[in-house]
Amino acid sequence: MGSTGTSMEAPDPANVRIITTLGHVDHGKTTLMDALLAANNIISHRMAGKLRFLDSREDEQERGITMESSAVSLKFQVMGRSDEERSSKTYIVNMIDTPGHVDFSSEVSTASRLCDGALVLVDVVEGVCTQTIAVLRQAWEDSLRPILVINKMDRLITELKLAPIEAYQHLSRLIEQVNAVMGSFFASEMMEDDLRWREERDRRLAEKKDQLADEAEAAVDDADEFKEKDDQDIYFAPERGNVVFASAIDGWGFRVGKFAQLYSAKLGFKEANLRRILWGDFYLDPKTKKVISHKHLRGRTLKPLFVQFVLENIWAVYDAVVMNPNTEKVTKIVTALNLKILPRDLRSKDSRQLLSTIFTQWLSLSTCIIQATIDVVPSPPIAQAVRIPKMLYPNIFDKSIQPKNKLEKDLFTSNFAPDAVVVAFVSKMFAVAAKELPENKKRPMTADELRQGAREAKEARDNSVPVSETPEPPLATPGSPPDVGLEEMLDAPEESEIILGFARLYSGTIRTGTTIYCVLPKYNSSLPPNHSYNIAHLVPAKVEGLYVMMGRELIPVESVRAGNTFAIRGLAGKVYRNATLCAPQSIGVPESADPVQLQDCLINIGGVTRTVSPIVRVALEPVIPSDMPKLVAGMKLLAQADPCVETFQQQTGEHVILTAGELHLERCLKDLRERFARVEIQASKPIVPFRETAVKAQGLYSPMHRLVTHFLRIDMAPPKTQNAPRGTIEGASSQNLVTFSIRSAPVPDVILQFLLHNLTTLRALQQDGQTDGDTSGSTVDIVSESELVGIQGDVLHTPSVSANQFWNALEEKCNEAGGEWVNICDRIWSFGPRHAGGCVLIDYRKDTTPLSLKRRLSRNKSAQSTDTSDNDVDFTGYVETGFQLATFQGPLCAEPVEGMAYFVESIDVNADGVQKEIVQNRLSQVTGSVISAVRDACRNGLLDWSPRLMLAMYSCDIQASTDVLGKVYGVVAKRRGRIVAEEMKEGTTFFTVSALLPVVESFGFADDIRKRTSGAASPQLIFSGYELLDQDPFWIPTTEEELEDLGEKADRDNIAKGYMDSVRERKGMFVDRKIVQFAEKQRTLKR
Repeated sequence: MGSTGTSMEAPDPANVRIITTLGHVDHGKTTLMDALLAANNIISHRMAGKLRFLDSREDEQERGITMESSAVSLKFQVMGRSDEERSSKTYIVNMIDTPGHVDFSSEVSTASRLCDGALVLVDVVEGVCTQTIAVLRQAWEDSLRPILVINKMDRLITELKLAPIEAYQHLSRLIEQVNAVMGSFFASEMMEDDLRWREERDRRLAEKKDQLADEAEAAVDDADEFKEKDDQDIYFAPERGNVVFASAIDGWGFRVGKFAQLYSAKLGFKEANLRRILWGDFYLDPKTKKVISHKHLRGRTLKPLFVQFVLENIWAVYDAVVMNPNTEKVTKIVTALNLKILPRDLRSKDSRQLLSTIFTQWLSLSTCIIQATIDVVPSPPIAQAVRIPKMLYPNIFDKSIQPKNKLEKDLFTSNFAPDAVVVAFVSKMFAVAAKELPENKKRPMTADELRQGAREAKEARDNSVPVSETPEPPLATPGSPPDVGLEEMLDAPEESEIILGFARLYSGTIRTGTTIYCVLPKYNSSLPPNHSYNIAHLVPAKVEGLYVMMGRELIPVESVRAGNTFAIRGLAGKVYRNATLCAPQSIGVPESADPVQLQDCLINIGGVTRTVSPIVRVALEPVIPSDMPKLVAGMKLLAQADPCVETFQQQTGEHVILTAGELHLERCLKDLRERFARVEIQASKPIVPFRETAVKAQGLYSPMHRLVTHFLRIDMAPPKTQNAPRGTIEGASSQNLVTFSIRSAPVPDVILQFLLHNLTTLRALQQDGQTDGDTSGSTVDIVSESELVGIQGDVLHTPSVSANQFWNALEEKCNEAGGEWVNICDRIWSFGPRHAGGCVLIDYRKDTTPLSLKRRLSRNKSAQSTDTSDNDVDFTGYVETGFQLATFQGPLCAEPVEGMAYFVESIDVNADGVQKEIVQNRLSQVTGSVISAVRDACRNGLLDWSPRLMLAMYSCDIQASTDVLGKVYGVVAKRRGRIVAEEMKEGTTFFTVSALLPVVESFGFADDIRKRTSGAASPQLIFSGYELLDQDPFWIPTTEEELEDLGEKADRDNIAKGYMDSVRERKGMFVDRKIVQFAEKQRTLKR
């Protein structure tokens, strides 16, 4: 493709395709992109597959994996089909190459939001892996049209040495596995649709019953039947053209249709019929020369058509060129296929190069991929008619939504007329060095300019006028805008980073120099633009530059039409990560325009869903303290340029960075040192989150089971409060003005799991309650979802119930738990920590109407009363604050508490004493002491049970061959992980091992496995939640049997205490550790 300035303006949106590559790490996405780039003459054919052009970072090339998604726009001339007019069409294919490593899955989310189709790559040997399922789910949720690319087909021949018939069976199983994944998505969606339809029908029936006095007349319309969705379009089938068999490294790929076209004339079949039977259990009868199905084999061993006509030919080429080199055979094959290959290439000693030359001409990978993309992936006008309604109305599930106004009509049809509303979605921001921008690069001088310079130099010499030897070549290309951010460039040093937006234009035409509105993700479309809430989320910006992305290169353009992806400059400081760009027409927003007048063109397409929550936390500081401002500025830039990084300052003053994993952390630190902050940085050891909880210890000590259970405290200490149930703590404020009794108990597992799965629903409920002006009780300080995930390290599950069903479902779970939990929903005072978590505060007082969060959120304040009706001071809010503090920082090591319930059994207030304190203006001391007393009571209540730590866990998937399996097990066991499952992949020597590994033990795990297995196995770590470590951190041998078996100091360290002490030490808390370890041989150890 020529790098012309008009490359994105010319094509009609119907001839544009936007696709992304998705797949597991090392399944060949970037290598596949090389073949397409070579077809566009951007890189040489000889280097395709070796160069990995789109891996433009140095560390990407070193590690051999992609870390950042890269976009490229390619132009292809495609001839019409034989039965149509033989004219060529120009297609623009905008492609985005994404990483496959789980640490960078947020890059996949941002890319898939902009695309209409996806090339899903699967390694034919490794098969369906964890990330394959994750990216298929991403494509399903974003309504992308997928094409399955079965890559690395050469491994079946060269590594596994399978016969063609075995390879065919292997491929059939692989396609079945992928289709099983797609089927599971479809089945779950069908169940949701069915439930939704039934609820809607019941609601309408109830409305009719209210309207009609006679119930007999109330009936649902018979015509309103539940419509079953057809699932035939979602599956991959070679005969339908959405499966590509490929080997990206050797540069070949084909669909079944290619061979149907080749053989239709030879065999005398119609091409369409042959395409339908070339894959599957169809055989050619050698006697009758007819195609038969497996029913008519009658015991004969015939080869399927796919093996006979397709695989055997490919196997023959590999055999003649690579496996058993034979020049004569190669010459015969080249002649038979009618290929034009130079004699010097045929004589080449490099067999892989010869193989690539033959296949590139015979089964060109780029031609196959582009043809599949054009056939399968819809053009923007068709795709947007399906995808845009789902983006705008996520809760409406009717497939045929009609546009309601001009804005929606333009969006649904991808209208690019000058008067069409301009709507673009920026899915992420990325940083580019200022010197890399096209306007700052020195343009190579043309021959005419060189001659002119030589002429001027000669004249100057003749006239004895001093002149510089080389004239300064002009900056920027002629097509670039004249004053693009000139002031910014002058102020910024040469090495500074410029923030650009990565966007897709859905409708209209966007031009440089125009003004647009940036509609930020929190903008509420139901409120007017001048509303106090919306003003902060609607920002005007000037388009300073538009660029076509060509991997590492940026090509400036004057304008971009609907249906294309592009980079935009001018959003720095206005857009944080994503936004919707809006303007009434292509000339932009008029200078004196009022946002209220333009309300019809403002729309919020919404944010990007993040699939992986950042879990690895590291505190940063500069080596030279005076560089702190540079570090803070650099961290802000990094957080904006990377969609999966969170940065914040802790209460201790530490600057903390949260990343998705160890590899992601390494990349972020490298970027900070070399690009964003440009200072030397010291990073702390990774800060891993824990959870604290308590259990009721039970069981008997057994020396036989000491390896597993010897740290389990069997007999809990006597309760702290005599003659009261375990966990009861009585407390008081200063001068005993407020006394209270709180009883703690573990939350039943059924309720805890329900709460953890519906955290997002609970937050949404409280958010609605707050925005509706709820002022009762205590104020609810709701944090945004991303903040909460970042700071607390929660796993966000898909909610199992909606907001309006939450309380009913919770009541069912409480009744299921039984005991004191029956009918307790109306007594739930608050949840914690942060008002949404696995801890519950329950108002269990007998003499008052209980404080109920359920009633508070439904704004039924009339039913609420307080214990302190005689005076003006209500201490219930301070009790709740104490509970929130206690659950946010538990007693073991100040980590959040999970799975504890706190029953407030009494609150007694000395009214006269409180009035005296008010008179003396000392009420703040009383309220402060109430908060701290409640906090301490909740913490002591947890310690009255048997306390436990909960470890953050990674689920770990490792593919390893049989000869290194033992070494993998050794590394996992050494790091206190456990193997969950192992299964052998059919037809291969590979095992897939699933393990659970504590995050705290995972640092260096990937390197350790690679070293021990000589690179034969590499793990994928995905954060899976928290798991109880069943060891009491305070356990010591006490009984005679334990002392006899384990000795006074126990025969090994208490793991839970080790974790607890390391966290306490990091936080500067007291650590109970002996300096003198062994009195019999005394020596003083350094701390």
